[in-house]
Amino acid sequence: MRIALFATCIAETMFPQAPVATVRLLERLGHEVLFPPGQACCGQMHTNTGYLDQAVPVVRNHVAAFAPVLDGEWDAIVAPSGSCVGSVRHQQAMVADRVGDRGLARDAAAVAEHTYELSELLVDVLGLTDVGAHFPHRVTYHPTCHSLRMVHVGDRPLRLLRAVDGIDLVDLPEAESCCGFGGTFALKNAETSAAMVGEKVRNVISTGAEVLTAGDYSCLMNMGGRLSRHGTGVTVAHLAEILASTREAPWEPAFLPRSAQAVKP
Repeated sequence: MRIALFATCIAETMFPQAPVATVRLLERLGHEVLFPPGQACCGQMHTNTGYLDQAVPVVRNHVAAFAPVLDGEWDAIVAPSGSCVGSVRHQQAMVADRVGDRGLARDAAAVAEHTYELSELLVDVLGLTDVGAHFPHRVTYHPTCHSLRMVHVGDRPLRLLRAVDGIDLVDLPEAESCCGFGGTFALKNAETSAAMVGEKVRNVISTGAEVLTAGDYSCLMNMGGRLSRHGTGVTVAHLAEILASTREAPWEPAFLPRSAQAVKP
């Protein structure tokens, strides 16, 4: 397949290891991955914060960047983010409709039909659960809110993780509880956010996991920051990083956890 990569702005800017791992994984599986150069933000930040008018040109740019999928130039679009895929599917056409741009709304909806979160692409489109990964670490998985409730990835990430050679996958208590990030929510409601991530991190530590994984680096940033500041020794890795890891090319953490003595989060 010819697959266009929607890297997402947060991953491209702050956590490039996620899109890089996505490309490495898909190429190892025999697919051609392309990077549309005009891509930028999907407009989620603007829309979630109420700046709907300002989101319109951002949505228009996204649709233009990925419009070749509508002409059959690519077979699919993939993003290592349930959050951004959720925005593409549930917000972009709404934003265009709100300003009366029916053409943009139609094209946004059409592009969204070809856009997949990574685990969806692997399981539903490529028909895979075992991607030949090797990851000899104790891992726990956090299902991010948007991937769980907007994109409905279900157990796809867990099915992929269970098939990884060498992994010790442990259940995360209260896994479906929010980590407290929520984009600008963490800024506008800092005390509430801090309490939520504190509870989440306590549950992560209780598993004895070496690595916390999820399908969104925004949530991993929030949880990883708390894990690092408290010297827990737990590091974070995107689902794509784990699935891209092999015996021949093992995963190396992009951000090492602090080695300080762990303290109560």
